Amino acid sequence: MEKENQSKSIRAVVVPVTPFQQNCSIVWCVETSLGAVFDPGGDLDNILKMVQDNNITVEKILITHAHLDHAGGANELSKMLNVPIEGPHEEDLFLMESLSEQGERFGLEGAQSFETTRYLKNGDEVTIGNQTLGVRHCPGHTPGHIIFFHEKAQLAVVGDVIFQGSIGRSDLPRGNHEQLVNSIVNELWPLGDEMTFIPGHGPLSTFGQERLTNPYVSDFALGIEREITQKVKNQEEQEN
Repeated sequence: MEKENQSKSIRAVVVPVTPFQQNCSIVWCVETSLGAVFDPGGDLDNILKMVQDNNITVEKILITHAHLDHAGGANELSKMLNVPIEGPHEEDLFLMESLSEQGERFGLEGAQSFETTRYLKNGDEVTIGNQTLGVRHCPGHTPGHIIFFHEKAQLAVVGDVIFQGSIGRSDLPRGNHEQLVNSIVNELWPLGDEMTFIPGHGPLSTFGQERLTNPYVSDFALGIEREITQKVKNQEEQEN
């Protein structure tokens, strides 16, 4: 299965990997054919075939967060291609160190812990060929979750922060629902309604579409949530 997004500066294809059907993205610079593999959770043969089919020279691996289905194959792929790993934020170190354990728990063979060559934080930049992508720290699904975006191409790789019609789980270790919503509103929405995003699972969407229709973080839904929260606070104050 393949999904493709093209611009004059970068191109991207998506390869669903692992039984979780995680969207491993391959993004490359059109001018140089240098590329990066985002979140190689597993099924490395499928990833490498897509790389070969598009004549891409992989120069690095980029990680949004260190859950098994996103990062389980990063260490092996890094060794196979002799390329560095960048990301996630250092707050995901505890997950990076437990990837082998995560694999055993979920029955996914081959998952390995990895060491990053560069932790990434809010406001950092990464390069792919001649292209530069911005980084935003978006905790909530995991504490060290980051997203990547290319402003000119209007394309973002957002991991498990947001999906078409849904948002990431916050009931996993060190997840936080309030943080997740704040990350979406304060870090994603300012990137613009026209920004297309590749989520960790499922189809692509735009931030504008999710602000209109997402039942968890649409402008309408958050307005209702704020109103309800205020009513609860007012009631508590009256009772006290």
